[in-house]
Amino acid sequence: MLEKTPTTAAAALITDGLPWETRRWAVAAIFTALAMASLDTAIANIALPAIANDLHVSPAEVVWVVNVYQIALVATLLPLGALGEIVGHQRIYLGGLLLFTLASLGCALAWSLPSLLVARTLQGLGASGLMSVNTALVRFVYPSRMHGRGFGHNALVVATAFTLGPTIASGILALGPWPWLFAVNIPFGVLAVLIGMKTLPKTPRATHTFDFAGAALACACLGLFIIGIGSAAHKAAPALVIAELVGALLLGWILTRRHADHPAPMLPIDLFRRPIFALSAATAVCSFAVQGLAFVSLPFYFEDILHRSQVETGFFMTPWPLVVAFMAPIGGRLSDRYPAGILGGIGMLLLGLGMALLATLPAEPSVANIVWRTMVCGIGFGFFQTPNMKAIMSSAPSHRSGSASGIVATARLIGQTTGAALAALCFALADREGATVALALGAGFGVLGSIMSFLRLAVASPQKS
Repeated sequence: MLEKTPTTAAAALITDGLPWETRRWAVAAIFTALAMASLDTAIANIALPAIANDLHVSPAEVVWVVNVYQIALVATLLPLGALGEIVGHQRIYLGGLLLFTLASLGCALAWSLPSLLVARTLQGLGASGLMSVNTALVRFVYPSRMHGRGFGHNALVVATAFTLGPTIASGILALGPWPWLFAVNIPFGVLAVLIGMKTLPKTPRATHTFDFAGAALACACLGLFIIGIGSAAHKAAPALVIAELVGALLLGWILTRRHADHPAPMLPIDLFRRPIFALSAATAVCSFAVQGLAFVSLPFYFEDILHRSQVETGFFMTPWPLVVAFMAPIGGRLSDRYPAGILGGIGMLLLGLGMALLATLPAEPSVANIVWRTMVCGIGFGFFQTPNMKAIMSSAPSHRSGSASGIVATARLIGQTTGAALAALCFALADREGATVALALGAGFGVLGSIMSFLRLAVASPQKS
């Protein structure tokens, strides 16, 4: 039986950010862990061929090193975000960081594919603990007048890690075997745990009990959805894909019905009743779907259609995340002064325009002609992310920060996964022209996201919604 008790603990715990001396160390712990989790996906992808050769497994088998991590990560984001509201966000963060660090040691010591998959699953659970409450902690660490700046720094860390991930992985593999890719997490993880234990704020704690059955339903729902999207991307039997996606929708419906009257539902339907929150989350999915479409299709576009080399392709892919890293803090500062609806609408419109410009490149474009188009995409994406993240978090009450933070991470991963699956579908249907179709589809998602962002100007503010 679920208890319908008040959802906030002692109000004395709620403060407007940490003092500067404490805040800088708390930020160091938060962003170190976030960088580790963000880098891990990129370095694992680079290491797959080396892992397959060393463990004597096929490419089809070794890809599960990435799959189990992603499934464990996405499936547990909402339950861990909800648990953070009950036990404290800092406990979930430190527990996730400790598990991630220990699992990294397990990955480095793995002697077979099954042992590596177990360690990667645990690593995904640890990463989920980090990401589920990351933005919630940023909300409590920074004073309210600096929330935009804090979320901008958050986006900067993710973009920088995304940019440097392949380079760092290649450098480590040039110096040593693949286990080093995971071992490098250990000293940074231990240091971040020690700093975090001393500096992370104690956040308000809810008084309702944790719904374990609801958590299991949420895990099954999101996990089955990610598996279904992955099956579609890998051209599995249509009946299997439909069964997996319908199963995910059915579990989501059951979860929604179960928590219809709960004060803090696992699937935060109470937050989705707020127009600003719902529109911001939907726009986030659109933006990351564009990113997923772009980062799957662009390498094929550059190499197969424009006949560029792998080295040139890597160069052409770099401006996007680099510009995002530059624009994210700027967007954060602007979001402290201007509405997210305007900033996000402009950003998504630029992102869609950049995708359309890439899709309509001439047959033999110059280097500059390609680079400035990818920069337009990066400017739009970076300009959008921080204001939108702030809109999601500020439209949720402080005692629901954990669930709002979980939605931030879930929207990102669902958008990226959906975009990648749609890109694969474009290749299956349009063959050689699949990359161009995927880019055009990304432009459409950009326009759709821009419209939804501007719609936020017509609804009530978070304080009134």
